[in-house]
Amino acid sequence: MISMRHRMSSIDTAWLRMERRTNPMVIVSVILLGQRCTLADLRRLVAERFLQHARFRAVPVDEGVGSSWVDDPYFELDAHVGEARPGGPTQADLESLVGDLASAPLDPRRPLWRFDLVPEYGAGSAIVLRIHHCYADGIALVKLFLGLTSRAPGEPASAGPVHHDDVHEEDDALLPWLRSLVGPATALLGEALRDGEALIETSLRSLLHPLDALGSAQKAAGAAGGMAGELAALLRLPDDPPSPLRGALGVRKQVAWAPPLPLAEVRTVARALGCTINDVVMSVVAGTLGRYVRSLGHDTTGLAIRAAVPVNLRPADEPPCLGNRFGLAFVELPLGLRHPLERLYAVRDSMRELKDSRQPAAAFVVLSALGYLPAPVQSLAVDTLSRKASAVVSNVPGPRERLYLCGRPIDQMYFWVPQSGSLGLGISILSYVDEVLFGVVADRTLLPEPHRLVDAFGAEFERLLLLTVLGAAHCPAPEA
Repeated sequence: MISMRHRMSSIDTAWLRMERRTNPMVIVSVILLGQRCTLADLRRLVAERFLQHARFRAVPVDEGVGSSWVDDPYFELDAHVGEARPGGPTQADLESLVGDLASAPLDPRRPLWRFDLVPEYGAGSAIVLRIHHCYADGIALVKLFLGLTSRAPGEPASAGPVHHDDVHEEDDALLPWLRSLVGPATALLGEALRDGEALIETSLRSLLHPLDALGSAQKAAGAAGGMAGELAALLRLPDDPPSPLRGALGVRKQVAWAPPLPLAEVRTVARALGCTINDVVMSVVAGTLGRYVRSLGHDTTGLAIRAAVPVNLRPADEPPCLGNRFGLAFVELPLGLRHPLERLYAVRDSMRELKDSRQPAAAFVVLSALGYLPAPVQSLAVDTLSRKASAVVSNVPGPRERLYLCGRPIDQMYFWVPQSGSLGLGISILSYVDEVLFGVVADRTLLPEPHRLVDAFGAEFERLLLLTVLGAAHCPAPEA
């Protein structure tokens, strides 16, 4: 159990301090149920399953030098589980409501999470879940969410408890390094490098993230030198080029999601073209973004941007736990390549290069270090890192069988991790049962009409599917 005041890990502290009015550090999820759900049933589920994790009764408190989890002595379930009603019955109305909720910071006087039930949506209900990133990363929250579900209407929620993960061994290695500011520089760097190498050797196994090739058992040769080179390469990445996907941010988020794609068709394209499902999906994202940018009158010739993709760093045999334990891979998306097959193979080659990369672990070391730095220095570092990409893309393979929440079938679900620093675009890709679900959250200043982007997602995949069926690898593929 969490005591009245418990030390927060450095990387969780880093995410706590990234909070900005323009970018709340809140993970947002939308769950669409096929049957009506009551507020009483949702509160019962949260009380029985969600609150078994003591961290969710605690308030994160920034103490200047480090942060702590502090139990909320006035915790009230009703303050965290309530109803929200959109302005109308349509998907656009629900998207507008979710955008409002995604724009609103959570109450810092209380534990930073909330469930909002939309009692009537279509033939069923919708649930909007918001949790601050300092509590856990997306991978941990997917596991936690699965623990709230069952495989049949009458079955209880199935998964066991998720352990809170407030202090990592990796943090203990970084702590003396960052506190010994008067020590020799080589000794300080050595601690970080050894930490990163140990992480690479034992933890790069991606459980739920589609970049699972990054998690294959890697033997880290040339220990300190390898990680030093990776850290240097990460910091040397140039800023992403100017495009309509970057710019000054406001305080209003907008959310939209597209009709799902058949997973069987995506898998068929991948097999036929000798690629992975991840290659296919990321190339479709690149095509969608390129088409959208050109529709705004921007020339994309030669334009390539990067997507910051979260990569799970937990070892395969680690018990489910909260906290943040992920790195970042900066994936190049060639927006200037209009031919779907040419673009797909370019993305595939880029993804293959990342398979041998230690970039995610290097990013983890950097993020962990940020938690020990003064807030102004951390803010500057986050801005510098966020300029190296134009979007955050989370791509998670979800359950292959239908799940039930509060005894009601889950028809669809979407989630968005927050964008930090100067980033204003987040893309969510989730496979569930036999569909691929695609959603966008964006700053309204940058993307005033998000459906112009999500509506192009299906069209871009259809172009790739058609070329695959026709075998027209060398045929021109003009845009519609």
